[in-house]
Amino acid sequence: MTYKWIRPEIYPLLFPVGVAVGLCCMQLVRNITTNPEVRVKKENRSAGVLENFEEGKRYKEHGVRKFVLSQQSENMRKALSQKD
Repeated sequence: MTYKWIRPEIYPLLFPVGVAVGLCCMQLVRNITTNPEVRVKKENRSAGVLENFEEGKRYKEHGVRKFVLSQQSENMRKALSQKD
């Protein structure tokens, strides 16, 4: 009897778990590097609360969000094509 470290039934689960871990890491890096409310350096933390609304707007309207909002969903395309 040989011992297998990973059973073959586990292979289909590796991709979704890997994607989920990748998304979490991407969001963590994005928050640390670009979030206007996160200050890693000590000199930035001493500044207190900043009223920097433009930086907050840039953080909220990132590239992925702009792309998703600019795309029409498939249901919307079907509804528009039925009107014609």
